[in-house]
Amino acid sequence: MSDWGPVFVSVVLFVLLTPGLLFQMPGRNRCVEFGNFQTSGASILVHSVIYFASSASSSWPFRFMSTLVHR
Repeated sequence: MSDWGPVFVSVVLFVLLTPGLLFQMPGRNRCVEFGNFQTSGASILVHSVIYFASSASSSWPFRFMSTLVHR
């Protein structure tokens, strides 16, 4: 458990992409609303797709670097 990089990146992305915290997409009245602290089913779906896509794309550098270090 010496490689905490992917865990840290995943936690930060999860907090930042919480619907309504920084932004909500789609919003209730507009396409994107900022800091309204509300959520809906559609915004949960959109934010979860963004989270999984960004966490999958952000974890590959950590795996690559760990294979270089452990050689």
